[in-house]
Amino acid sequence: MATDTKQDAVALLKADHRVVEDLFEKFEAARNAATKRKLATQICLELTVHAKIEEEIFYPACEGKIEEDLLKEAYVEHDSAKVLIAEIEAGSPDDEYYDAKVKVLSEQIEHHVEEEEMRMEGMFSQARKAGLDMDALGDQLRARKEELTAEYKASGLPKPETTTFETA
Repeated sequence: MATDTKQDAVALLKADHRVVEDLFEKFEAARNAATKRKLATQICLELTVHAKIEEEIFYPACEGKIEEDLLKEAYVEHDSAKVLIAEIEAGSPDDEYYDAKVKVLSEQIEHHVEEEEMRMEGMFSQARKAGLDMDALGDQLRARKEELTAEYKASGLPKPETTTFETA
């Protein structure tokens, strides 16, 4: 993956989006439980790592430089996804709502990606216009992504930590 080392922050995050979109399509087409479970596990891993690197590195870099409402919505969307991811991880393809949960997660992520990637007013576009150092951010994101992927593959996904949800 020699091209990965050259990706700036936006290119890396967009590449993550394409990977997850492909996994959701494969899940939709899957017919047996083992395949669905494997794909759902990969989706959950990819999204958990992606959300973590955005929240630790990219979103803080955007603070005060892009529309505040867009950033707040992104955190809420991440928290909502984390709850579904935890339910999918705890469940199995035999569960009554398993496929529905993966479908709803797919729809939420599709909406989230649209908001980040919108051509003129999206988060990525605003971050570029603000003059953020996308190459340096890309290096940080890539290094943290590799760390987290290895950690989560070895020990499993962490319990979801939400930024915006109040605990009941």
